[in-house]
Order: sequence, then structure tokens, then C-alpha cells
Amino acid sequence: MGGDVSLTGPDLAAGVALDTLAGGALLRGHAFGEAILLSIQDGEAVAVGAICTHYSGPLDEGLQVGATVRCPWHHACFDLRTGMPLRAPALRPLPRYATAVAEGIVRVTGPRDPPKPTPRRNAPRSIVIVGAGAAAAAAVETLRREGHDGPITLVSRDPGPPVDRPNLSKDYLAGTAPEEWMPLRDEASYAEMGVTLRTAEATALDTTARHLHLADGTRLAWDACVIASGSDPIRLSLPGADRPNVFVLRTLADSRAIIAAATAARRAVVLGASFIGLEVAASLRARGLDVVVVAPEATPLEKALGAEVGSYVRRVHEAKGVTFRLGLTAKTIEERAVVLSDGRRVDADLVVMGVGVRPNVALAEHAGLGTDNGILVDATLRTTAPGVFAAGDIARWPDPHTGRRQRIEHWVLAERQGETVARNLLGAEEKFAAVPFFWSIHHDVTIRYVGFPGGERADIDGDLDAGDAAIAYRTGDRTFAVATIGRDKVSLEAELLLEGDDHVRLHQLVPPR
Repeated sequence: MGGDVSLTGPDLAAGVALDTLAGGALLRGHAFGEAILLSIQDGEAVAVGAICTHYSGPLDEGLQVGATVRCPWHHACFDLRTGMPLRAPALRPLPRYATAVAEGIVRVTGPRDPPKPTPRRNAPRSIVIVGAGAAAAAAVETLRREGHDGPITLVSRDPGPPVDRPNLSKDYLAGTAPEEWMPLRDEASYAEMGVTLRTAEATALDTTARHLHLADGTRLAWDACVIASGSDPIRLSLPGADRPNVFVLRTLADSRAIIAAATAARRAVVLGASFIGLEVAASLRARGLDVVVVAPEATPLEKALGAEVGSYVRRVHEAKGVTFRLGLTAKTIEERAVVLSDGRRVDADLVVMGVGVRPNVALAEHAGLGTDNGILVDATLRTTAPGVFAAGDIARWPDPHTGRRQRIEHWVLAERQGETVARNLLGAEEKFAAVPFFWSIHHDVTIRYVGFPGGERADIDGDLDAGDAAIAYRTGDRTFAVATIGRDKVSLEAELLLEGDDHVRLHQLVPPR
């Protein structure tokens, strides 16, 4: 998707001087019609693909950390020695290539097979995963990549395989991403992996007998269970909210329905100035609709990004023709209009609600698991019931960086929790300590955010209106998060420093005002 796949740099099949790679430097070149990264790792010349397997980001513009490289776009991480993905959102390995060194020249000689997984014989045999979102998809990929060969069943209310959910409000809704981009894998591919997709409502979880009961009367036995049921969008309770031209956005079916309505519409109202609400507004503007955003706050995204950045985001949208009605709420939705709390009417052929989500914890509560605005898990993402894990939007985990329990609704974070759960199912006992990351697209502006909610002030380095800025969210000397616009490398560097709780260097990276 949209990456730089040009064949730049030297022809690595012809060879380059070995000393070009001195000091562990990454060299982008090409061979056999493919973009390749060449480096020296552990004294050996190694070569892997130069294009991220997530959205085709250019890895040579990313951040090298030891024998790994992080993608500048969405912070995927790969092992430079093997090409294997170490961290989402990339779930598939880079191609890797054989090399040969002679007389001070290193050459790429041809493709090399990926490492073979080692079968895991002591892991739970049968695994049932409730949900088919980010965490579930990443857990499946990790389990298979790391050698689990037992049966896996994904149970989801939504038909079809897991999809690229961030695109539902971004490129797909805007009409710039085709339908075939949306499934993370097709159904045939899951079948080849030995993964069963079940479209059904999970109604009861018996943690003693280790059974999952489905609405169709089926009972699934499991040796281990992962609850990754995500969140449900909030539908405002107001007159007219059940009209057929009123939508929420969570699933591929939701996005398809909005697209179908938009093809016959001229005017749209988005209720809520959340990230998803504003992304929907941008996507509908890209389709040529007149768009009005209605929200109770005075500044969009002020709670998440601060007043200055929120005002900048508003200017970005207004420059593209989006109209804001702030400090107001919807009172009634009529057939072709929304009546606001001040009595004004806004014409609307379609309405989209983007006012937040609620964690889907009913199954866990009925099973007697510990819950508190989410499912309580320990540092390894285990619930209070043996053999049951939770991951994604619903998991409240003890975060070592902030010292408090967190529940965060980010796609990449959910994927990384799915990876951790998979490794712990295979006996790793890994504590989840990832720093959250997300990206949000507003017309031609992309905001990358790494870190946790918090901070009493926003230190801005750069020029927002020029699209070149880094913003650090701080209380005292502690940095909770860094948002960037046009500074992808800074975002990666901030992630690394936040992982190490290095607040001194974070102040150097984004100086206080």
C-alpha cells in the first residue's frame, strides 16, 4: 500500500565494498528486481527486503536499533538477521536473501528461505479466540509463526476474516483503498493455516469445564481461551437515532453502508469530533459531500492533543471545506436534518455517530472474571481464570511505565497484546510493556502519537501550520507522550526513549518551551 518500492541505490547482485557497511550501517540497494537492505549483523552480511510488509513503508528511513529496524510509518519492527516481524503492525516476514563475501566485496546471491518454526508440543492444543479484530489476528499469526500446530478457532459476530480496521475510516471510506486491501488474509488462507472462522455470538464461557457456548447451540471445547471481543460503538439515545440514514462505524459492513449512503448523498453530519469522527469527516469530504461536525467541546481533540494542536486540526479540516458546530449537541435527528441543542437545523442526507465505544465485557462478567471498565489482567495478560487471556480494547493491564492500570483502544496496541498472548500461550511468560502507538489521518495531514494519555502541558517544537512539529505531553519533567507531524524519525526515537523511561533525553528530543 503506497510505499516507495523504487529500485534505488547500488545493484547488490553486482556487489558493494564490504567497508561500506562499517559500523553496522544499513544500505538500501536492489537485486533481482527487489528493494533490499544490506547490513552486517553478528559479523555476517545479511540481506532482507527494504519494504515494510504492513503498508510498504521504506525501512531505510526508519530507525535501526541493534539488529532490528523499525518502520517510520507505523512502527513495525523486524529482525534484520531473519526478516521476521518482531512487533506489529507488520504480521508477515520480510523476504530474506543469501549473501557471499569475497575479496572485500559483498554480493546478494539470491532468495533465501525463511526460518522454519520449531513445533511446540507442550502448549495448549486447542485454542479458541473470541473476536476477530486486531488482537485476534495478531495472536493467530504469532502462534503459527512460532510453531503452534494445534486447532485454532476464531469466533466473531462479524462475518468474514479479520480486516484492516484502521482503513475503515481512512482510505477505504475515502474511496482510495480498494476492497481487496481490507482482509488481513482471505478465508482460504486461514483454512490453509488450520484456523476455523466461526460467525456466531459467544453467549457463555464455562471456565471450569473449559467450554465456550455459542448462540446457535454449539459448544466449543478449549484448552486455552483468548477474549479479544473489542468494543462496541456508542449509539446516542435521541429521537431519530434509529433512522436508516444514521450510522456508527466499527465493522466492514458499517463502512460499506456509509459508502452506499454517501453515493446518493450531498450533505453529511458527523456527531462527535473524536479521531474517528474527524477521519470520517475527511473521508466524506474526499467523496465530495458537504460535511458538518457537531460536538460539545470548544476545540476538536483538545482532551487528547491539547488546545493548540486541536485548533490546528480544526484549521486543516476547515481549509478542506468541513464546517464545525462546536459547543453543541444533537437534540433530534429528522429525516433530512439534525436539530441541534440551540434549536438550529443542519441539513443532512446521512449522519454518522463518532462519539466513542464501550468495551464488550458481557461474556467475561457472566463468566465471573475480574472486570473494571474492561477485563482485569495481570502483566502477562492472563485473566483471573486459569487458561483464559484477554487482549485488545477490553484488557486493563498493569502498565510498568506509568504505574497504573491502562485500557487503551488502539489498533497497534491490540495487535501487540495479541502477540504477547500468543507467546505466553507457548510458555514465554512475557510481561506486556509496549508503549502505545497510533496514527490518525486528516486530509493530507498525518498525526503519529506514541505514549500514554496524560500531561498537564504540551511543549511544541516546530511549526504546526507548516506541517513540521513535535509535541511532548508533560507533567513536570515527565513525558507521557509525543505526537509528531512530518517528523516520522522523531516519533520512532520518542518511542524508544519512552520504552526506556528516558525522560532526560526526551527533553532533548522535544525541548520544553
